[in-house]
Parts: sequence; C-alpha cells; structure tokens
Amino acid sequence: MHEALTDGTVTLLPLGPADFEAHYAGEDEEMVRWLSGDPATAQGLRDYLDACARWWREGGPFHNFGIRAEPGLALAGTVDVQTGQYYLREGQANLAYGLYPQWRGRGLATRAVRLACTYAARIGCTEAVIRCEPANARSAAVAARAGFTYLQRRSEPDGRVLDWYTLGLRP
Repeated sequence: MHEALTDGTVTLLPLGPADFEAHYAGEDEEMVRWLSGDPATAQGLRDYLDACARWWREGGPFHNFGIRAEPGLALAGTVDVQTGQYYLREGQANLAYGLYPQWRGRGLATRAVRLACTYAARIGCTEAVIRCEPANARSAAVAARAGFTYLQRRSEPDGRVLDWYTLGLRP
C-alpha cells in the first residue's frame, strides 16, 4: 500500500478492486466522452481495477488514484499518473482525471491534479502533461488553475487532436 497524499480536503489513495461499486455507479456520459470513450461493463471495470492493483505492485507505468473527499473519504473520481508512454519524453508524466457528477464544480479536480504532480515529482518526473480535447473546457480550466501552461495543439497518431498543457515539477 502506498502512502496517502492529502491536502486536507482531497486525499489520493491507490485505485483498486474495492472501488468497483463507487466507480461503476459514478461513471456518467461526461466521463465516458472525455476519458474512456465507451461505458464500462462490469467485467471490463473489474479487469481494469485488477490491472490498477497490479500496476501499483509493479511500480507502473500507470499510477491510478482514487480521488477521495470528505465526508468519510468517499470516492469522488480518479486521477492517473502515466509514465513511459510513447508520446512522452523521458521524465514526463501524463495526468488524466475525472470526477463523478455530484463532486464537480468544487475545485476537487484542481486539488487532485496538484497532489498528483507532487506524486509524479516523487517518482522522478520533471514535467507533468495534461492532454485534452479542445472542446473539453473543464479539463483545460483545471490545468490552468493548477498552474499548467498551454504548450500546443497536436494531432495524435490515433487521429485525435489534443491540446497539451505542461508544468515543470520540482522534487
């Protein structure tokens, strides 16, 4: 188990099989549109959460966190710190995040991104990257509030066009 990351309002804990019910219930059209592309099936989500636990045991390349909030550290969404991806340079980490509908609009995603940046720096990353579709205004706003700078609009190998935001990290 990895140490919890918290700012007193948001706590990041490793995502795993115990999060099945909350994650399955929390997924909505917005999360599907911007993150996964397809609604989760029960078995697909179980497989994914098992993979999250395996990646934690193996040290990556994905470090998937549950975003937890008071009261009671309820699962409010997820944030992933992804390293070693073909589109990243050495030392970069891609951050991907989403909140369940009832938790949006409270600043929790910005807090979670800041905590994820702290984690990325701890594992040796020197720059965080947020990539989002140009129409995803909420994600771009989170990037800006967390201190990221717009870098470029880029055509990805899969045909998507994504805006890239970056933030230098300090150990």
